[in-house]
Formats: sequence, C-alpha cells, structure tokens
Amino acid sequence: MSRPLKVAFIGARGVGGTYSGIETYYEEIGSRLAERGHEVTAYCRKHFTPDVETYRGIHVRLLPSLNNKHFETISHSIISTIDAMFRDYDVIQYHAIGSAPLALLPRAVGRKTVVSVRGLDWQRAKWGKFARFVLQCGEWASARCPNETVVVSHVLQDYYEATHGKRPHVIPNAVLPVTRVEPNIIRQQYGLEKDSFVLYAGRISPEKNVDVLLEAMRPHANEKTLVLAGGSSYSDDYIDKIRAAAWPDVRFLGSVDRATMCELHSNNYAYVLPSVMEGLSISLLEAVSYGSCIITTDIPENREVVGDAGLLCEIGSVEQLSNHLGNLINDPALREQMRERAAARALEQPDWDAIADRTEAFYIGLAGT
Repeated sequence: MSRPLKVAFIGARGVGGTYSGIETYYEEIGSRLAERGHEVTAYCRKHFTPDVETYRGIHVRLLPSLNNKHFETISHSIISTIDAMFRDYDVIQYHAIGSAPLALLPRAVGRKTVVSVRGLDWQRAKWGKFARFVLQCGEWASARCPNETVVVSHVLQDYYEATHGKRPHVIPNAVLPVTRVEPNIIRQQYGLEKDSFVLYAGRISPEKNVDVLLEAMRPHANEKTLVLAGGSSYSDDYIDKIRAAAWPDVRFLGSVDRATMCELHSNNYAYVLPSVMEGLSISLLEAVSYGSCIITTDIPENREVVGDAGLLCEIGSVEQLSNHLGNLINDPALREQMRERAAARALEQPDWDAIADRTEAFYIGLAGT
C-alpha cells in the first residue's frame, strides 16, 4: 500500500454548510480520504466555516478573504496558496476556475497541483463583462497551469478537448446512500407535509432560472406549494426580483442544514431544476438519490445525470415547464413512474465511496507514491 498522502483543497467557502457542490465535495471526499489514513486540509473562509480545528476528520485551515462578489474567492485562494507553499503537501487541488493560474506557484516549488472544473463559471449571468473575461482566462489557465485537470462530466471533458486540445480526467460527483425520512423539521418550521410541495434546491441566481419556475408554477399555486431552498450567490438583486414576483405562499427557506434538506428531498411531490447551465449538479444527483420525480432543463449536463429518469424541457420555456407540472399534479401514476425511474437511475450511478476510490487512485498516481 502507498504511504498516506497530504492533500490540500483550495477554492471553496469551506465545510459545515450546504452552499454548493464544491463544499459537498470538500466534505464527502475529504472525510473519506481521512478515514483511509490520508491527511486532508481544507482551506476555508472565516465567515462561512465553524471555528473548529477538524470537521469530519478534515483539518480546517481558516484564513481571511475580501468578502465581496468579485474578490472573495481569488483573495482567499491567493492567501491559501501562499500558506500552502510552505507546507509539505503532496497534492494541492484548486476548486475554483478563476484561481487556476495560482496552480503554477506551488508547482514551481515541486508540489503536484490539480484544478478541478465543476462548470464553466464565466457563463453565469451574474458576472459582468470584465469578470467573465477574467473567468475565461481562468478556464484557459486550468488546462495549462496545473499538473493535471479534472472535470466532473464527459460533457466538460469533450469541451476541454475541443477547446483547449487537452482531454482531462473525469471524476464525477456522486449519488448519496439515503434513507427517506418523515417530515418533522419541515412540518414544525414551515408547515410542509409530505407530497404537498414542489422543491427547488440550489443557489438563487440568474443562471438557475428560478423566475421561469415561478411563472410556470403560478397556474398551479393552489394545488402545490413552491419551496425554494437556497441562498444568494452575490445575486441579491435577483432574489429581490423573485420575491417581488412571488405570491404569499411561496416559501423562501434560504440555506438549510443537511437534516432539513434530507426531509425536503424525502417529501417533495416533484423536484425542479430549471437552470441554463450546470457542471454536474449535486442537487440534481441528490434528487436522483432520493427517487424524486424530476423536471429539469434539456442540457447535456443534466441529461448525463438523469438519462430517461426525468422530464426535460427547453431552457426558459415557461409553457413546457408548466405543462410538465400540471401533468404530474393531475396524474399521480405518472409521478410514481418517474420516481421509480429515478430510483433505478440512482442504482446505476457511483456513490461517494466509489468516487473516493477513483480520487485516491488519481492522487497516488499523480504524487508518484
């Protein structure tokens, strides 16, 4: 057996909170590698992560950042990189495409570096022209500055090969081993009962098209409650727009803890992800894990997750999405059929243990141990 590795994660907000897929990766892969005897350090932002030394076996390194839309990630990544260069890590993995050029610095002093690409961030509607240019430069750097590039989907792998002439490794996100639970927390806190609501779970930002979901759900507002579980991603103006357009029964839960999210996935009538772009959505994978009835946009990344286990609609089509919702509400048998397909699809997908196996083997090969 190879010696234990010392691995550092840089780029996410941290651990101990459900914010995005990167944070989920930090926790699910980091904790499993720690269980196998590897030393995993997660560089975390002070305002997001609990003040603890370890979390699920992961060493927590809290460092400051400039807390604003454009400089939070890069400022924290720069500080983290400088710190990491003076530590004896075997592998340093960057989880933010805008930070990809920084991978050259530890590489220059003999560290093995990886950039993990979970989506083409420059496509997100919240960014202005200059920020998009910077992120596009980050994408260019992600194919050239680290020792290795990793992507979460075959769609991204093909894109990188066509665009940058490099075919990166694919290590996808995973489904969860889950047990459905009764609606206790959500009943007490939000008055939600089993099968009484349609769920959206994720950041509330423009590329997620929550406004499209809102309009599609409006004709069915008296039949099911719309629940939006997710916080802002420096997109407060967009959330204000959604709140202004919503009717009184729409539930804005904000960011919720893992136990609450488990109940939401266990008890929704349908799960909807109407996004314009994704990497390989962990929220969508969780919906598959729970055997939810899924409606999502017909983009390659979402098709890669759901296969034939979800109802697909065109990007931005209020009419198609509303028709799908109406058909499911009026035809419980169709809803059950889609749930069965999702449960079967979950059995075909790798879980986090399998992804940890692949990640461990990749790190060992990269480190040359």
